[in-house]
Amino acid sequence: MTERVHLDVTDGIARVELARPEARNALDLLMCHQLREAFESLDDDVRVVLLSGRGPVFCAGADLKERTGKDAAWVRRRRVAAFAAYSAIEQCRVPVVALVQGAVVGSGGEITLAADFALAASGTVFRFPEPHWGTVGATQRLQRAIGKRRAKELLFTNRALDAEEAADLGVVTRVVPADELRAAGDETAASIAKAPPLAISLTKRAVDLGSETDLDRGIRIELAAIEQCLADGGWRDGVARFTAGNGEPR
Repeated sequence: MTERVHLDVTDGIARVELARPEARNALDLLMCHQLREAFESLDDDVRVVLLSGRGPVFCAGADLKERTGKDAAWVRRRRVAAFAAYSAIEQCRVPVVALVQGAVVGSGGEITLAADFALAASGTVFRFPEPHWGTVGATQRLQRAIGKRRAKELLFTNRALDAEEAADLGVVTRVVPADELRAAGDETAASIAKAPPLAISLTKRAVDLGSETDLDRGIRIELAAIEQCLADGGWRDGVARFTAGNGEPR
């Protein structure tokens, strides 16, 4: 089978790479399936995922050439496959950090926003052109990241969003020099992997569930996560490391 997505796991860090550089990592049906399968196949030893694109472009969007000659039912199945891939990224039990560069268009933006957060190389440009392709997309995650009015402006106009503005709006959390993107990703992954995995997993779940409700229920979600940590007993190791490090976890 043609490899569209490459998965490597080393020392608890999974690297999922979009591997279709000859097509600017455009998302086709096979890549949708392989992206979902890569995330669903992660074992319990994985502590963090780095999600990147091979070549100079992270993802140039959906492969519209693939739809030539297809009927509406096929296109609908293809869109559902894409939604399943984005959901697999979003529902991953461990943190997912996207490392983006070059063009991030349409589906590339959906993949970026499905990750927990993203680092961008300087020079990265985002576009959300779905309405201009005669379709609908990016209407949900984008507005949750940047707000309804800003999302409408980007979707209606197909305006390019550079890396710095993307950081200001919260699409990415940090912009780094292009030649430092991989190193920044490795450093971020190593920092996450040092933390107790249960605490990280519960923190991710508490933030995600809390974002869907009010503060009172959110506090209850956090208390339930705290109880689970206390029952596990790993918190004692955290206290010991904190004390040994003179107040700094290590």
